[in-house]
Amino acid sequence: MKVSIKWLREYVDVTLPVEELAARLTASGTEVGSIVRTGAGWEKVQVASITRIERHPNADRLQLATIELGNGERTVVCGAPNIQVGQRVPYAHVGAMLIDGHTGQPAELQAARIRGVVSEGMLCSEKELGISEAHEGILILPEDAPVGAPLADYLGDTILDLDVTPNRPDCYSVLGVAREVAALTGQRLREPDLSYGEEGPPIAGQVSVEILDPDLCPRYTASLVLGVKIGPSPGWMQERLVAAGMRPINNVVDITNYVMLELGQPLHAFDFAQVRERKIVVRRARPAEAMVTLDGADRSFTSSMLLICDGGGPVAVGGVIGGSESEVTEHTTDVLLEAANFHPINIRQTEAALRLRTEASLRFDKGLHPTSAEEGLRRATKLLVELCGGVAARGMVDVYPGQEEPIAIHLTQDRLRTLLGTELSMGQVFDILTALGCHVAGEWEVGFLVTPPWWRPDLRIPEDLAEELARIIGYDNLPTTMLGGAVPHHEPDPLRELKERLRDLFAAAGMQEVITYSLTSVATLQKLQPHPSVASLQPIKLANPMSAEQEYLRTSLRPSLLGTLAANQRQAEGNLQLFEVGRVYLPRRGDLPEERDMVVGLVAGAARDGHWSQPAPAADFYDTKGVLEAVFDRLGVVVEFRPAADANLAPGRTAAMVTEGDVIGVLGELVQPVAEAFDLLRHPVYLFELDVARLLSHVAHRRQYQAISRFPAVTEDLAVVVDAQLPAALIEAAIRQSPLVTSARLFDVYSGQQVPAGMKSLAFSVIFQSAEGTLTGEQVAAVRRSLLERLAAQYGVRLRE
Repeated sequence: MKVSIKWLREYVDVTLPVEELAARLTASGTEVGSIVRTGAGWEKVQVASITRIERHPNADRLQLATIELGNGERTVVCGAPNIQVGQRVPYAHVGAMLIDGHTGQPAELQAARIRGVVSEGMLCSEKELGISEAHEGILILPEDAPVGAPLADYLGDTILDLDVTPNRPDCYSVLGVAREVAALTGQRLREPDLSYGEEGPPIAGQVSVEILDPDLCPRYTASLVLGVKIGPSPGWMQERLVAAGMRPINNVVDITNYVMLELGQPLHAFDFAQVRERKIVVRRARPAEAMVTLDGADRSFTSSMLLICDGGGPVAVGGVIGGSESEVTEHTTDVLLEAANFHPINIRQTEAALRLRTEASLRFDKGLHPTSAEEGLRRATKLLVELCGGVAARGMVDVYPGQEEPIAIHLTQDRLRTLLGTELSMGQVFDILTALGCHVAGEWEVGFLVTPPWWRPDLRIPEDLAEELARIIGYDNLPTTMLGGAVPHHEPDPLRELKERLRDLFAAAGMQEVITYSLTSVATLQKLQPHPSVASLQPIKLANPMSAEQEYLRTSLRPSLLGTLAANQRQAEGNLQLFEVGRVYLPRRGDLPEERDMVVGLVAGAARDGHWSQPAPAADFYDTKGVLEAVFDRLGVVVEFRPAADANLAPGRTAAMVTEGDVIGVLGELVQPVAEAFDLLRHPVYLFELDVARLLSHVAHRRQYQAISRFPAVTEDLAVVVDAQLPAALIEAAIRQSPLVTSARLFDVYSGQQVPAGMKSLAFSVIFQSAEGTLTGEQVAAVRRSLLERLAAQYGVRLRE
């Protein structure tokens, strides 16, 4: 939002230097992005009047313009096509600093002889003066521009370029910024006059307005001005429009733009002769409905978009842009003026769908108050009557189905003290809120009842009022106090702590943590077989997804991690060990999803770095199992790996992780079809998955101290023959249960000629140790005999001979 200081001074006295005013506005929340001064380099540029134009004797495309400066005439060579006798134009003397039209850099104007004619200076375009990039013609000044006056005095100004936050639509107007300046500096605000004479026939009976969709249009107002004369707007209005970055068009269109900049209310002017059946209907678009808009584009609309229609069809897109059929032209004599209020979210959706953002939609999508429509309509109607020579019809059309009562906010001393950390006096609170336009009632002892002004829809709760007080006083002026009170008591969160421990342990085991999006697509999820508990349920879809690739809440970490592995395999070779600790969302019928914390890991490629003398061995099932066993050991959890089945893992190479009879996860080799679906370049890939909540109930939160025996251990190798289908883990667990056995480790598996068919030989390294004394051979032999007898009874095990 560009705000002219000259324009701002019409509504409030600016008593501070511009730099200080900018600093105060920024500190109060209305950031001044930049300060632009126009006219700073125009020391040798004056307002001139063209008195005569002649053809150049030696060039067909050049002209000789004779100008008057008030102290004599000058002749300049000019190639611009838009100059005419009687125009006021900027004239630069030799030595003036102008913007070079070719390089874009400042350059000093030199005396020149052009095709044999000496040019005494130069007539300037907007680009040469540094006003804009327009250079097709000479800048034509208003007819009342004083001849001979320095251009810097006439056009020079200081522009504040504001970065307005979305919650402050009132600051998208010069009057709104003036209200801020008045509140910050203690000056009185001067509001523009909205009164005008109504000398025309009553508007009732000449035009009707009907709102069919009041949810999208809470208010629609209209006035009728008859007998207008289309022409250029006055110089002061054009100057203010140019300062705000807008191009003057004609007096009617300029008035609508001027009022939008002045009050923040967008308006639209219809050529009343082109309004069919003399009625306006506000409704949603019908299927395949289309219209040519003011920018010349042929646009079609969806049923969610709001159209302004007459008796024959659409004439404007509500709150965004008008239509070309009813636009004001040089033949217009009667103007129907519209000022309405629209639903901000619908405006935002419409401008996004049409890929069209206008100055009007920029303001409507912030959420204007319906009262703004009447204020803007009255101001624009007044200017139309005064500047266009028309007469206003008596009355105005005002359809207001969305009228709401103003809210009152209860503001107490205690709440202010809590929010700001300081005491404010009753007078200070009253004066600031009143200066901001609020109506303050009630007694300070029990709390004020504060009714915000209509132009501040962002003020709804006591916290909003406290913020207003703080920013007007100045955050730097609030006293600084140290934090006080007791340190909050620590609330343990075992699940979160376990997730952090798992991250640390898997990283310490050499794996790399990744973090992927919680959102995915159905196509990605369908590359894997779903979790059995949700196989018949659809994943949860977002109401407003950003893209088709991130449309659903994930039901598994596996797809996103496999996608990450595939991406890394395309970039690097070698060992890839990835894991993620994250949440999945398992849908439930008629309820919110179950949010389950999971850990998924992948191991692929080499088990370790290779050496020049031998290639690196490929990682296998047991490398992955070893990582898990190391993590479980640090957590104090004894886990048994049992044969299991998983639709995404290879049969015979899949194990369930079981502790105390509870399945906490699965480990296995990824099946080939899944690997191909994710475009994995190298196979095999080993995957493990852990349920963190199930694991939590088995984690030893406090490890028990166990003293190391100071007596020597006895190590023996024990080879037994067992059924070939019997898991070695069962035998190992049974050996560990024997008294005086501190460790049992499988180091060999054999099946062949020396072992009966259907049997296999398992060799264990067993360590015997006592905490009470040195074991004798007889004691070890007795434990071994007891161990073998128990194994024979439980599993039919016999000692291998």
